[in-house]
Amino acid sequence: MRLGFSLKLQQTQRLVMTPELRQAFAVLQQPVAELGELIAAQMLENPFLEAEPREAADGDAQGDLGRLLDFLRQGSGYGDDPTPEPAEETSFEVFTPRLPTLTEHLEEQLGLMRLDPAERRIARFLVGCLDEYGYLRVRLEEVAEQLRVPLQQVEAALAVVQSLEPPGVGARSLQECLLIQWASLGEPNPLVPRLIADHLDDLAAGRIPRIAQRLGVTCAEVQAAADAIRTLDPKPGRRFGRPDEARYVVPDVVVERVAGEYVVLVNESPLPRLRVSSQYRDLLDQADGATRRYMEERIQSALWFIKAIEQRRQTLLRVTEAIVRFQRDFFDRGPGYLRPLTLREVAEVVGVHESTVSRATSGKWAQTPQGTFELKYFFSSGVTTERGEGLAADAVKRLIAELIRQEDPAAPLSDQALTDALAARGVRISRRTVAKYRDEMGLPNAGQRRRYG
Repeated sequence: MRLGFSLKLQQTQRLVMTPELRQAFAVLQQPVAELGELIAAQMLENPFLEAEPREAADGDAQGDLGRLLDFLRQGSGYGDDPTPEPAEETSFEVFTPRLPTLTEHLEEQLGLMRLDPAERRIARFLVGCLDEYGYLRVRLEEVAEQLRVPLQQVEAALAVVQSLEPPGVGARSLQECLLIQWASLGEPNPLVPRLIADHLDDLAAGRIPRIAQRLGVTCAEVQAAADAIRTLDPKPGRRFGRPDEARYVVPDVVVERVAGEYVVLVNESPLPRLRVSSQYRDLLDQADGATRRYMEERIQSALWFIKAIEQRRQTLLRVTEAIVRFQRDFFDRGPGYLRPLTLREVAEVVGVHESTVSRATSGKWAQTPQGTFELKYFFSSGVTTERGEGLAADAVKRLIAELIRQEDPAAPLSDQALTDALAARGVRISRRTVAKYRDEMGLPNAGQRRRYG
């Protein structure tokens, strides 16, 4: 056997994730509210990258976008009148005022109460142990052991916490939460505490006749007590804010209706306008050797980053325009006309991969004439009607909710009846799918919706 040497030329294809490509993906994924932070970090890292001075720009960026929208609304221009009436100012932020957290709300009340230092210390510790819904998730024995105080003092402090607003905070179970709230109302119905303490499971399952038989009362009396219980809040802490809650939703794109058509504008108002520093660029001619190579690398990196920002804008614009074309009925008539749409359909129209569409829409928001929606909202599975039209799952859910609102409370529609009613409207889905959509909307079954008396 002989061994020999030979040369062979072979051509293969493979995907190489270059640093520039990774950077382009990172820029594309960033919502406009976070892209500014990425730009600031790049400007700190690369001295060749700088923002245009404000006096070099044509006014404030957000004002420019607002004036462009006003210009589009007025058709061909601002009109022949040299002093047109000022248009309504366009807002590009959805502001959500920060609510006080549950802990802040309770500690404020404790600060107004006359408590001895030890009792105040224990009460504040218990407040810190409440979950986001206002429930106490630690055992009192553990608190007593950790604070090295008698159990009776912890129980007394818990009674103080449970006396605070909103009623029900500091409870250790759902029954205790509801009983605290009912006691704070001072209502005389003695059937309500009995239902809360012993029959919540049957009540949740809609077994009202069984409860009435066990308690020796009428179904109408149990129904009235159940209605009173439904006015109580099983999660009293959910109305309060969280420390990490977002306060603003800044739309990444604005969809505006102009002369019967829709115009898409990418919102770059919070972002600076980038350029390569002319001062450093002039120094390049005077540099040589390693210094020149370093400066060339930094300039190339700055140009790549500026290009990535522009690619993000172009991709986001084209993807949103495709969404508007597919979901034209939604933009014209509202959420009830949302049609099924997949990432692949948009990717084929735009000419990019599905993953690119996913990155372009993830975490991005669109301000539209129908409201402000996350771009992912427009992608939904659905069904096909008898006429061959696509209907998104969200639209089917709205039909189910409408049928339930119109039903007779004494004889509510079963899931099969809802399925038949949808079929009469040309929407054919299985009973199991109807039950799934109803559960996702938080609507009880027919037995639980039934009214007595």
